[in-house]
Amino acid sequence: MKLTLPPLLSLNGGYVDTIGFLASQGLFTAHVTGNFVTIAATLLHGTSGLAAKLLALPVFCAVVVVTRLLSGLLPRIGLQVLASMLVVKLGLLVLAAMLALIYGPFATADSGVAIVTGMVLVSAMAIQNAIHRIHLANAPPTTLMTGTTTQIMIDIADLLHGAVGEARGTAKARLGRMAVSVFAFALGCGLAALAYIALGNWAFSVPPVLALVVLGLHARVAE
Repeated sequence: MKLTLPPLLSLNGGYVDTIGFLASQGLFTAHVTGNFVTIAATLLHGTSGLAAKLLALPVFCAVVVVTRLLSGLLPRIGLQVLASMLVVKLGLLVLAAMLALIYGPFATADSGVAIVTGMVLVSAMAIQNAIHRIHLANAPPTTLMTGTTTQIMIDIADLLHGAVGEARGTAKARLGRMAVSVFAFALGCGLAALAYIALGNWAFSVPPVLALVVLGLHARVAE
């Protein structure tokens, strides 16, 4: 896998979504609309975590709006937008790891600290989603793979159908990029599950490390 920002973001996206789901009894921290389903399941089965699931979407939306507003403000004070938002995201992931290590494992997802930890992770993934839309719009999504998988299947069908010339080249290039994104996200999911089994709440220390690698890579490219 080529070491570029989108695959690393996808790897971290899959990891954070899975670790949040496992530690917070079904909270999707990246694929926040998936919480509509888990809200229904929570109400049906009487499990904990309803408050966090209800808060996830409004918190996500608010952070995306703030991120967009900051993208216009930061250059006015001499700060580079993408680098600054990557730093904020790193800080949020560090904070989530500290909360999980100090107060976890959470006996119930309805406790105040569990909800705060979940919303910190949601905020970090909201920034990652906004970063993708604003700064990496030509790259495949890094937190939601349904549309990406659909496009992969369409491109495969087009290639099998005999697409030629520019259309074939475009499909092959897009297929390669999107396949890497899906693989990285799936790898992050798998690593998170294994890390949570093996390390417990220490598994929360991995996302900040990945975010630091992303920040370092961006700084090197920007030089």
